[in-house]
Amino acid sequence: MAASMKITCLDCGAVNRVPADKLGAGPKCGTCGTRLTDGKVREMDANALAKASKTDNVPLLVDFWAPWCGPCRMMAPEFAKAAQALAPNARLAKINTEEYPKVSMRHNIRGIPTMILYQNGKEVARQSGAVPASAIEQFVRSKAKLTG
Repeated sequence: MAASMKITCLDCGAVNRVPADKLGAGPKCGTCGTRLTDGKVREMDANALAKASKTDNVPLLVDFWAPWCGPCRMMAPEFAKAAQALAPNARLAKINTEEYPKVSMRHNIRGIPTMILYQNGKEVARQSGAVPASAIEQFVRSKAKLTG
């Protein structure tokens, strides 16, 4: 039997177990039906970040950003390209530091954009500054343990 991976739904916060060999089959949240590994960047809130960063086995790269930040806005389409390229073996999400300033303080965010990679309940790596999709992909592939 394939190992199961824990994945937090970034929409409703439910923790789902998905067989590792089924990550590419379009698994959905058992509670709300949202696709879990569809290659789309998700906006998340403080509660989803707290749960996913402590629970998920599938690598989760979170972009800490703000709407007023020029480099953040420039990186957004690159982040979306990287999400497509890394799916289904990693998920990418964003958290707005203007809406959740306490999250920025808790995660020691000193400048934006900053990306933090989480896996297996801990921070694996972080990188600051706007970068192209290829650099985002390389960052995740070099720092995370990908299943595929």
